[in-house]
Amino acid sequence: MTPEQVIELYRQDAALLDGHFLLSSGRHSDTYLQSARVLQYPEHAALLCAAVAKAIPEPLRRQLQVVAGPAVGAILVSYETARALKMRSLFTEREGGRMRLRRGFAIAPGERVLVVEDVVTTGGSTRECITAVREAGGEVLAVASIIDRSGSISDFGGVPFFPLLRLPVQSWEAADCPLCAAGGTPVKPGSRGLQQDGWKTAAPGF
Repeated sequence: MTPEQVIELYRQDAALLDGHFLLSSGRHSDTYLQSARVLQYPEHAALLCAAVAKAIPEPLRRQLQVVAGPAVGAILVSYETARALKMRSLFTEREGGRMRLRRGFAIAPGERVLVVEDVVTTGGSTRECITAVREAGGEVLAVASIIDRSGSISDFGGVPFFPLLRLPVQSWEAADCPLCAAGGTPVKPGSRGLQQDGWKTAAPGF
């Protein structure tokens, strides 16, 4: 699956948005990738996640035993990537301010894990998931995502990172946001309806 095909799928499902957004990292951006709008279609989720699995070099792919991702955004990505790799899928959740495995999920000591995300911005939740997997006894061999919008700044402590698409998107700390300086108010994606918030899909050629 080519980068152009990934972008086209996000456009097709109205998942590439522009406006003024508050990201989960706390940063502000004029662009938002609402992966849930793509992943709601099983055939699109399967297509993207099979491509994510294939993007991992084969020698490394053969070593993997488990796929894990942080809730909520990466649950479906973990499941579909695990399906493509023919292995089981786990997800971590935040409890008491920390990411951990719950629901009876367990990792055997030394089990080799692929950590996945839908979209990486700062990599914060990905790093928390890596920590949770290691605390549970797993060995994280790789990180993968559908989209990396971090501008290649994400660092996972030497763990190799394989995004399906690198899409540089501007974001700012709240205090430095030019959209706020112009009088705008950010919205938190997913909290209200698309039309109510005045969002619109990003223009062709983005």
